[in-house]
Amino acid sequence: MTQETEFEKLVDLYYPSLYRFAYSLTRQESDACDLTQETFYIWATKGHQVRDKSKAKSWLFTTLHREYLQRFRRSSRFPQVEIGSAEPELPEIAAVSPERLDRHSILGALGKIDDNFQAVIALFYLEDYSYPEIAEILSIPLGTVKSRISRGIAQLQSLLMDTTARAHAKEVGRG
Repeated sequence: MTQETEFEKLVDLYYPSLYRFAYSLTRQESDACDLTQETFYIWATKGHQVRDKSKAKSWLFTTLHREYLQRFRRSSRFPQVEIGSAEPELPEIAAVSPERLDRHSILGALGKIDDNFQAVIALFYLEDYSYPEIAEILSIPLGTVKSRISRGIAQLQSLLMDTTARAHAKEVGRG
């Protein structure tokens, strides 16, 4: 008997009972189908490791249960929430309007970020040097260049958002 035929026979034999077990755990048809299919996928990739084929049924049920627990833990740690229901909890972020930014405010903000980040930001954005060139100029590792640019941009964005928000507040106060 070929492996494909053995696999099909195994699916025919155990799919209904595995699906019922998965449904009893999840109470959702789609989740039960996913778990059952995932179990057979795992069997297809790892089933050859089972020495005693008479234990295939218990192996399949154990695997399905482990997959269920793993998914349950993941969904507990990272629950899926509809964006509409979570909207009141989201912070309000004022967009930085490009029309409100000028060279003076950007350079002013650049002067306020940490010294470690100023040089890499200036070399990358103002002088158009590549990451490897910046690493060589400053005698620092390439990874450090990347992380400093990332952190520097975050600081710069925060400062620019504060500057824009203050300018907007002044305009609203005048109106």
